[in-house]
Amino acid sequence: MANFDITRHFLVPKHLILSKDEENKLLKKYKVTKEELPKIKRSDPAIDHLKPKSGDIIKIDRRSVFGDQISYYRVVI
Repeated sequence: MANFDITRHFLVPKHLILSKDEENKLLKKYKVTKEELPKIKRSDPAIDHLKPKSGDIIKIDRRSVFGDQISYYRVVI
């Protein structure tokens, strides 16, 4: 059976790892700590190709029902 690349599926939103500078800006903007962010497992198939480390913050860009692009953030556990 051929491998299936889940990141190419139309229902899987774009995921990327934030740089340390982007992390600091995000945490300062929302006045939160990494511990307060929602979690995502390192083994999640949507981020496996990114090779994330624990503590990385993942930005997820999704389309809302209104067509707007919305960013969500998760910390890798």
